[in-house]
Parts: sequence; structure tokens; C-alpha cells
Amino acid sequence: MFHIFGALGQFERDLIRERTRAGLVAAVARGRKGGRTPVMTEDKLRRAKALLAQGFTVREAAARIKVGKTALYAALGVNGSEDADL
Repeated sequence: MFHIFGALGQFERDLIRERTRAGLVAAVARGRKGGRTPVMTEDKLRRAKALLAQGFTVREAAARIKVGKTALYAALGVNGSEDADL
């Protein structure tokens, strides 16, 4: 009896997975892309680089352009352990 219930549960899970995959493929075909929109734009990155060149810290520059310092580090491509005191 439990084996039958387990098999039905697994079948239902496979159907859900298949429908989800089909929905994602259909969304991509319509030109939709999943995921969160990037917080760092080219304009914000340009402004952040200018602020850093003026002597601001990463924390201060990130606060001025209204992004997190982690996002700014990622956009700059800086390894946090090397230049943590930027």
C-alpha cells in the first residue's frame, strides 16, 4: 500500500517538474528571462568608479549610488580578501 502511494507521489512530482520546465522553455521562447534584474547599471558603475577615484571608500561610494557594497565589489571584479580596505 505504501509503495503505491510512494509511486503516485513520485509520478506527481515528475509531472510538476515537467510542467515547470515546459513553462520556463515557453517563457524563453517569448523572450522572457528569469531571475532578478541586475542592480548595477553601466551608469552606476561609471559613477562608482569616479567616486572611488576621488578617494571615497567602497562603502561610501556604494551608499552614494544606492547599492550594496557587495554588489559594487562584484561589479568592480575586486577580490574582497585582496583589497578589503578600498
